[in-house]
Amino acid sequence: MMAKNKEPRPPSYAVSVVGLSGTEKDKGNCGVGKSCLCNRFVRSKADEYYPEHTSVLSTIDFGGRVVNNDHFLYWGDVTQSGEDGIECRIHVIEQTEFIDDQTFLPHRSTNLQPYIKRAAASKLQSAEKLMYICTDQLGLEQDFEQKQMPEGKLSIDGFLLCIDVSQGCNRKFDDQLKFVNNLYIQLSKSKKPIIIAATKCDECVDHYLREVQAFASNKKNLVVVETSARFNVNVETCFTALVQMMDKTRGKPKIIPYLDAYKTQRQLVVTATDKFEKLVQTVRDYHATWKTVSNKLKNHPDYEEYINLEGTKKAKNTFSKHIEQLKQEHIRKRKEEYINALPRALNTLLSNLDEIEHLSWSEALKLMEKRPDFQSCFVVLEKTPWDETDHIDKVNDRRIPFDLLTTLEAEKVYQNHVQHLISEKRRVEMKEKFKKTLEKIQFISPGQPWEEVICFVVEDEAFKYITDADSKEVYGRHQREIVEKAKEEFQEMLFEHSELFYDLDLNATPSSDKMSEIHAVLSEEPRYKALQKLAPDRESLLLKHIGFVYHPTKETCLSGQNCTDIKVEQLLANSLLQLDHGRSNLYHDSANIDKVNLFILGKDGLAQELANEIRTQSTDDEYALDGKIYELDLRPVDAKSPYLLTQLWTSTFKPHGCFCVFNSIESLNFIGECIAKIRAEASQIRRDKYMANLPFTLILANQRDSVSKNLPILRHQGQQLANKLQCPFVDVPAGTYPRKFNETQIKQALRGVLEAVKHNFDVVSPVPTIKDLSEADLRIVMCAMCGDPFSVDLILSPFLDSHSCSAAQAGQNNSLMLDKIIGEKRRRIQITILSYHSSIGVRKDELVHGYILVYSAKRKASMGMLRAFLSEVQDTIPVQLVAVTDSQADFFENEAIKELMTEGEHIATEITAKFTALYSLSQYHRQTEVFTLFFSDVLEKKNMIESSYMSDSTRETTHTSEDVFPRSPRGSSLDYNYPDSEDDTEGPPPYSPIGDDVRLLPAPSDRSKYRLDLEGNEYPIHSTPLNCHDHERNHKVPPPIKPKPLVPRTNVKKLDPNLLKTIEAGIGKNPRKQPSRVPAAPPEDIDQSDNYAEPIDTIFKHKGFADDIYAVPDDSQNRIIKVRNSIVINTQSEEENGFSDRISKSHGERRPSKYKYKSKTLFSKAKSYYRRTHSDASDDEAFTTSKTKRKGRHRGSEEDPLLSPVETWKGGIDNPAITSDQELDDKKLKKKTHKAKEDKKPKKKTKTFNPPIRRNWESNYFGMPLQDLVTSEKPIPLFVEKCVQFIEDTGLCTEGLYRVSGNKTDQDNIQKQFDQDHNISLESMGVTVNAVAGALKAFFADLPDPLIPYSLHQELLETSKILDKTERLHELKEIVKKFHPVNYDVFKYVITHLNRVSQQYKTNFMTADNLSICFWPTLMRPDFENREFLSTTKIHQSVIETFIQQCQFFFYNGEIVEAPNPVACQPPPSNAVQMVEPMVPLQLPPPLQPQLIQSQLPADPLGII
Repeated sequence: MMAKNKEPRPPSYAVSVVGLSGTEKDKGNCGVGKSCLCNRFVRSKADEYYPEHTSVLSTIDFGGRVVNNDHFLYWGDVTQSGEDGIECRIHVIEQTEFIDDQTFLPHRSTNLQPYIKRAAASKLQSAEKLMYICTDQLGLEQDFEQKQMPEGKLSIDGFLLCIDVSQGCNRKFDDQLKFVNNLYIQLSKSKKPIIIAATKCDECVDHYLREVQAFASNKKNLVVVETSARFNVNVETCFTALVQMMDKTRGKPKIIPYLDAYKTQRQLVVTATDKFEKLVQTVRDYHATWKTVSNKLKNHPDYEEYINLEGTKKAKNTFSKHIEQLKQEHIRKRKEEYINALPRALNTLLSNLDEIEHLSWSEALKLMEKRPDFQSCFVVLEKTPWDETDHIDKVNDRRIPFDLLTTLEAEKVYQNHVQHLISEKRRVEMKEKFKKTLEKIQFISPGQPWEEVICFVVEDEAFKYITDADSKEVYGRHQREIVEKAKEEFQEMLFEHSELFYDLDLNATPSSDKMSEIHAVLSEEPRYKALQKLAPDRESLLLKHIGFVYHPTKETCLSGQNCTDIKVEQLLANSLLQLDHGRSNLYHDSANIDKVNLFILGKDGLAQELANEIRTQSTDDEYALDGKIYELDLRPVDAKSPYLLTQLWTSTFKPHGCFCVFNSIESLNFIGECIAKIRAEASQIRRDKYMANLPFTLILANQRDSVSKNLPILRHQGQQLANKLQCPFVDVPAGTYPRKFNETQIKQALRGVLEAVKHNFDVVSPVPTIKDLSEADLRIVMCAMCGDPFSVDLILSPFLDSHSCSAAQAGQNNSLMLDKIIGEKRRRIQITILSYHSSIGVRKDELVHGYILVYSAKRKASMGMLRAFLSEVQDTIPVQLVAVTDSQADFFENEAIKELMTEGEHIATEITAKFTALYSLSQYHRQTEVFTLFFSDVLEKKNMIESSYMSDSTRETTHTSEDVFPRSPRGSSLDYNYPDSEDDTEGPPPYSPIGDDVRLLPAPSDRSKYRLDLEGNEYPIHSTPLNCHDHERNHKVPPPIKPKPLVPRTNVKKLDPNLLKTIEAGIGKNPRKQPSRVPAAPPEDIDQSDNYAEPIDTIFKHKGFADDIYAVPDDSQNRIIKVRNSIVINTQSEEENGFSDRISKSHGERRPSKYKYKSKTLFSKAKSYYRRTHSDASDDEAFTTSKTKRKGRHRGSEEDPLLSPVETWKGGIDNPAITSDQELDDKKLKKKTHKAKEDKKPKKKTKTFNPPIRRNWESNYFGMPLQDLVTSEKPIPLFVEKCVQFIEDTGLCTEGLYRVSGNKTDQDNIQKQFDQDHNISLESMGVTVNAVAGALKAFFADLPDPLIPYSLHQELLETSKILDKTERLHELKEIVKKFHPVNYDVFKYVITHLNRVSQQYKTNFMTADNLSICFWPTLMRPDFENREFLSTTKIHQSVIETFIQQCQFFFYNGEIVEAPNPVACQPPPSNAVQMVEPMVPLQLPPPLQPQLIQSQLPADPLGII
């Protein structure tokens, strides 16, 4: 009933739900669905719907506040909104009958009426009755929502009559219908609306439903609504229809049949389910829990809708199914991964087909378990199966569960693995067979395409079997092998032709003629032709080789880590460190030694006799010697003792020396064998440096029978053994002594031990003394070629195995010191071991007393490198040639080795050098004695060598280089004097490293003029005073510049003094690199053997000598002979000595030459190269020796007599080699006169200056006109852009940018690579900034026409003379506008770049002035043969400087910059005598050479220009 309040409230209706009720006998064992219908309507959410409600209650539950002793339940109220928007509240009452669970009879209630009458009641009353929710609420009311029935009473407004149309539970439908009919009669009496609800339609029996519809049709206005509380179908409809009957104002609802309503409801559920499942599928981790996911999704509308329709339980089930699917998917993927990884594991553990080809899978499993790598591939789990363990979650553990291998999938993989191995074996066999087929095809050359070869192998069985990819892979591998082999052979060929490359100075750049000569010689070689199809690679190898030859370092060595320099440093660092460490332990307290430990070695009791004699002379084992007391600990050892070696090596006794005593030939030989055993044991087996360096002393015992006949023999043999062992020999003193040993002998032997200990201590830790012991008496350089087939320790073993070897000074990582007795004194010899490429700088710049040149007798390239190096060595320096091979048998068994060893011996014979051999399989030839004769020869010539070096150094004072040797003044060496024997005149037997039939060393007769010292070293019998060679000045070959002899000339005028100063300054800055340029002359006009005068200004100049052009220091007092207008007649002109250092021939000194002129072998080899490229020149024209005068072409440099004549265009004012030949002068005079006549004629056309092309390769880009390289879209040549971009990105701050020249080989490579690929990246080439800068300058130098046209040069010159700065700049700006548009764009681009460079002058030191000096010849292309041009060079340079400084003004309409120095150049003075100060030498780009520029020159009477 609607409450009447002041404020309108929604109408309220009470609906009573009735139906069959009672005991089980009345209704069956289940109800008709009244409670489910009420539950679904009041609480429609799936989670609040309870399908089970009971009417059997206990007395307590029946009396509780929910039932409240009533037979009806209050379900609560529902607020419902109709279609018209009007709300109403519906209270729901369920009339039922509760049964006592004890008596199974209806409970007694306050209303004792039967159910039919009680259910029809329209007024209900029950105080404090609570709302019913579910059966579990009874007795636990406090745990559920507590809501009381309004006011404890309700008036019923309508009835909902429930009829169960399902099969029922032991209930007859007719009985139910009969009960309903009676109930309907009672309900109709109340005059309240009634609606029939057909319940449980989801289990509907069709004829039951039809009977209900028939029943309703018989009644007036009785509506039947088909419902299902389980599926929530038409539940709300039946209540809504009843409300409409109670309130006619509401719209009448449409009654929908159950099936149609069910479909609508199920579609709603399906849609919600789909949305919810999609929501759940966003979860991808199968470890997720429902609690976590539901909390995240609880506010999502799709989640809420599904929960309302289907409930949490179904939602959780859906989620669980999804999680299980995720887990199974994960397991499936892991299993798939394991199966896919199984082949790799089988390849690791069962890769041998022979082992498993016939094994079953179970047998293979057992075999795998035994493999050491089994645990890395498989894991054995404690619990199985693997997919039910936590192993599935270990994603980082890639090991395969072992129980997985029991599956059929794993067994199938194993079978496939076996079949794969079988087919792979067959495939490999066929590939190797095909490879051998390719190797048999001789015409396959390196770089040959596969398409050219396929036709020859198409019928091959192996080719048919393998795939195309395999055949190409095999051919590619074959190509790589033959290409690599061909490149190695090509590189080896380059080394064999070393004479081609090592004839120029270091840091030089080969000219085009030189490159042509190299290609002409190499092109005859098959190894050169083998790379015909790989010409770029061949050229790259050649350029790389040339780059290394001219810029050799151990970092760029072509042998890489096998570079001799690297290996030597490593070996010496290890060997000398161990050697010095052992000595330091031995001699750490030797400076103040007071106890001496001595071994005494002898035979037949001699050792004990000597020990007794020493003890007799001692007092309590203390021995007095030279005023000091020494405690002696003596250990006599019998040489025959089988425990000899054991007695020597004891931890408690460290000897300082060993006395070896003998009294017969037999005992002497025995002693020698024992010492050899001890040293071999120490050095080779025990690696004991301590004992290996133990000082030995041989002592000859006195003979009882006074003067014995054997005494001279014993003395001689003892001295020889001492020489061999490099140890002192103590002889029997003169006179007759009764005992075997004399006190003098003992003291002498003891002094020797103490001296040796002291000497070794000084080597390890030198103390400051008057003379630095670390300085060397002799400096020897040993050269070896990188990559030779022998170890470095083999060639160093003669020194490192010596007990007299020690480390050199700190910082000399490639040197060692050797102490040897040579002559009458002990000498310190510094041995520096270098590669040939490192030795070239030493050969030219350092003081070297001798060379040991090592080569491999197995390698032609090694001999070629030796020849190239030796050819340029001065013949005053002694040389020792060393051939290295395995054994002496190689000489007789291998013709190639025999040839190379014979050639080495032959060269040694020709140049009077020493020759020996080292054998890797022989220990004897690794002793220092093999170099004894060589050291003696070096010592003999030492003074002469040093005099020659000092004389040369006076001419090269400005030349600096990194010293390999320290240059410190030193006095005479410390003397170690030992008693000598007059009978010791027989030297050691000559050693021939090849055999008796081949002579590789001088015979004994050749050494008769030598005698042996105590160490077996030979020295001259007649000693030479130290200053005997002071008057002999030995010089290098004269300077490369040798003008023609002076002849009478007329009208000879002096050169301008400023010009001469300029020339002198240029020569003084780099005297060794002055190019030799002379005008071309017929070969017969030049005699190389004549002495030529030098310009006096290049030597020394006083004011008083202004009129003297040439000065020839000729006489013995070094007086300068002034020559002018006269012929210099020199009686010594047949010698090619330098004038500034030449000494009179009356002193008996010959001119030093080079070994290539003393050896026919070396000379003929060089001549053969020259003939190949100069076939038109005769031998007499091309060569000359130091003894015979031969006329020929003037060679460009004395250091390079094989070079072709220099080009005539290179001769300029910077060339000091000004010829003074009468015939040539006459020709010049005629030419000049003719030219003067021509000058009177009107000029037709100015001759364009075109210098020779710098490149030696064809190019479609470089050297092309600028117009062909640009487009309107890209007005700047691509190469220029790349270079400028690279420089500005990486090297704008590089010091000396554009001034310091880059590597010429790298510059050529940059242009060549760009020729092949315009898209090449300069960064990827790894070139330096200076190389790129040089390549950029070379680009402009190669242009057919200069960037600044010749036609505008005169205008620029005239404009630069304008004094007013602003006017001058504007005029220059107008001239620039006259440039061709292409030239203008490029010129603007370049000047802008140079301006950026100049802005960084604080770091790169390149101001605009410096940049203009470097760049103006490149941009303006000067003709230095044009005298008029030479007079204006400074002005042209200043113009370029102005463009750089005022870049913004000229090209970007900027303001004029105020430069720190005035830009304008003053016009030349009118007085021709007044000279502008000379310019510094210019750095011109190729092909132009540096020129010494003078602003103005006077008349040219000499015809130089």
